[in-house]
Amino acid sequence: MKICLAQLNYHIGDFDFNLARIREAIQQAKGLNADLVIFAELAICGYPARDFLEFRDFIDRCEDAVKEVALESAGIAVVVGSPSRNHTGKGKPLYNSAFFLADGEVRSVAHKTLLPNYDVFDEYRYFEPNRLPYSLVEYKGVKLAITICEDLWNIGDDPLYVRNPMDELAKLQPDVIINIAASPFNYNQPVIRKEVLCSNALKYELPVVYVNHVGGQTELLFDGGSMVIDASGNVARELPLFSEEVKVFRLEEITGNYSRKSQPGPVNPWQSIALIHAALVMGIRDYFGKMGFSKAILGLSGGIDSALTLVLATEALGRENVRAILLPSRFSSDHSIADARQLAENLKVPFDVIPIGDSVDAVEKTLNPHFKDLPFNLAEENIQARMRAVILMALSNKFGYILLNTSNKSEAAVGYGTLYGDMCGGLSVLGDVYKTQVYELSHYINRKDTIIPANSILKPPSAELRPGQKDSDSLPDYGTLDKILVGYIEQRLIPAELVHLGFEEETVKRVLNLVNTSEYKRHQAPPILRISPKAFGMGRRMPIVARYRT
Repeated sequence: MKICLAQLNYHIGDFDFNLARIREAIQQAKGLNADLVIFAELAICGYPARDFLEFRDFIDRCEDAVKEVALESAGIAVVVGSPSRNHTGKGKPLYNSAFFLADGEVRSVAHKTLLPNYDVFDEYRYFEPNRLPYSLVEYKGVKLAITICEDLWNIGDDPLYVRNPMDELAKLQPDVIINIAASPFNYNQPVIRKEVLCSNALKYELPVVYVNHVGGQTELLFDGGSMVIDASGNVARELPLFSEEVKVFRLEEITGNYSRKSQPGPVNPWQSIALIHAALVMGIRDYFGKMGFSKAILGLSGGIDSALTLVLATEALGRENVRAILLPSRFSSDHSIADARQLAENLKVPFDVIPIGDSVDAVEKTLNPHFKDLPFNLAEENIQARMRAVILMALSNKFGYILLNTSNKSEAAVGYGTLYGDMCGGLSVLGDVYKTQVYELSHYINRKDTIIPANSILKPPSAELRPGQKDSDSLPDYGTLDKILVGYIEQRLIPAELVHLGFEEETVKRVLNLVNTSEYKRHQAPPILRISPKAFGMGRRMPIVARYRT
């Protein structure tokens, strides 16, 4: 049997677009003489469709689209994911389903059993888990065990669920496991995912055919990485990360008995810079493309965060679609302005210099009678940040640009940013990238040629909102801060555990207090491109008004 893996970039709710891409891939698979073509989980509507799934018309459109795909199945079988209605009269109104189409009709439907309800996943909000008896699909003499994403993840010594669908399917003696998925990217996920799939192949002594989404869906970035695993747990075929591909393989070529080759160890997040870079570029490109935007604008300060954001945006959108605005104040250093100019010239990106001094003076003059000669403090610093945002948003409105936010995860974590100032934007590019990773990404970009000026990387980071200001005046050095933040946010360590790792107790308490009391700011931040296992936003749900302190 020749099986085709169709790794595609879908658009949530755009049924015409998704159908066109699916039809195109089916024709391509037919041209390659494939017997079966496999698409991803919920490919018909895109993933995650969220509360669109609560609209009857949306589900009607899904059902109509499945019927249209079925018409394309003459001469080739198709596995495709779509929501389907639960007609049992009990439980949630929908299933997350895999449709097996052949000879112009729906031949079989498999429902997802294990519905993830953690981190970025909220499937139990919409779907009923499968409680029906399991069955195989037999096609051209091959018995297929069709599963959906999480159904293969309940493996190991500490399973998350009390039921394992594959254990029950294995009793029916399938020839191959098919898994259609919507598995989002984080810098650990490619290795973890591969190990899970290989473990299933080893446990059941069956080949695994896995098809994933690729592309950006606002915060969630899908890396693809569809693959075929042989029965000994070796990767026999693998599709690329971060790009679409349609590829055919012959099942008989990977069903032999082999010894298992050594597998790679866990990914160190600080060694995943190339993956993060590719994910962010794809995320920007797809956010703009799918929203119908074409042009981006950002404030370019001469610092490393805005420099990196400009480089990523230029890669994603093209230099002709990106505009940099230098917004110097009386506290901006000459070298910062020079560094910003140099970067824009290196990238050949159009830029403008708009000093904010007169605007800030006008606001301060208006407020002088009310400030009552109180000393310069955070209020005046925030006026500068907000005047920059006013100018950037005015240019955005006038010329149709989308403002890119340049704040990093370290700053967002501890609230080191100004609401309605430097926290403004339509998309946060670096909001899931720690400051130390910002440096690593900048070195990665400069690995062949100096794109980002060396001074932007080497100089002490500063918001330049008061004379001689440095980030280190308010925060621990980023090397220490980021390790504490990773421990608390991503590993959920408590203060005593962080102190045990060697961090000073007072520093730990101060950092964690900043994280917990800054939640109200993060709730008002733009959507963040997710590249870590625990990003701010939909995957980290913390109360704003709370007294709990770890």
